[in-house]
Amino acid sequence: MKTKIIIALLLLLTLKGNAQQKDSISLLLKGDKLTYKQFVIPAVLISGGLLMKNTSMNSNLQNDFRKVLGQDFHNKIDNYIQYEALLQIYGGRYLGLKPKHDVLHQTINIAISNAIMGGIVTSMKYSFKELRPDASDELSFPSGHTATAFTNASVLFYEYKDANIWYASSGYLFATATGFLRIANNKHYTSDVLAGAGIGTAVGLAVSYWSPFKSVTLGKNKTHAFIYPQIGTNYGIGLLLKN
Repeated sequence: MKTKIIIALLLLLTLKGNAQQKDSISLLLKGDKLTYKQFVIPAVLISGGLLMKNTSMNSNLQNDFRKVLGQDFHNKIDNYIQYEALLQIYGGRYLGLKPKHDVLHQTINIAISNAIMGGIVTSMKYSFKELRPDASDELSFPSGHTATAFTNASVLFYEYKDANIWYASSGYLFATATGFLRIANNKHYTSDVLAGAGIGTAVGLAVSYWSPFKSVTLGKNKTHAFIYPQIGTNYGIGLLLKN
């Protein structure tokens, strides 16, 4: 049982571990040029999730997690830490770190990457219609919380990778914790989390490189733009623009 849990944790930490090693950084990012190599890790995560889906290993891992943590374990912190990277994206400049983009274009990249990720995840959820471990609905695969966390962590990574690699990579710690808690809360299988992490990473990096609307400016005055999480009955992201 312990061996299975260790394997699951290693799978969840694959992206974080690679992001924190200099040799693996070169696989994810090579200067500011987008290449197929940057999608190797996301592809592995998504493929791993698809291969594990509906397998006995997936079910056994879920049961083992519940046995170790307790059948009554429940924690809502994953509803919040999925957005943690947003604070770091905007806050890094106040720590003396230079991001790739100004606030407006950071906001545009965040909004577009989350919109694309949301469209992909939602379409997959309704296509696969996988029952959640707690049987609450049939929207288990892939994990939306995990995809959101890794999307924002990847935007953070691109923004600050040249300023401070440790700060840039730290978002993956919270993203990994989000995925772990989705399993621990019995809302997702390991396969759901792996796929969500892969989707979020791929979309976050792709949009950051692409950086749509690079030339957009809003008037002659300085414009402030912020993305903020909406947490309540429904979860999502809001956009605030102010001249």
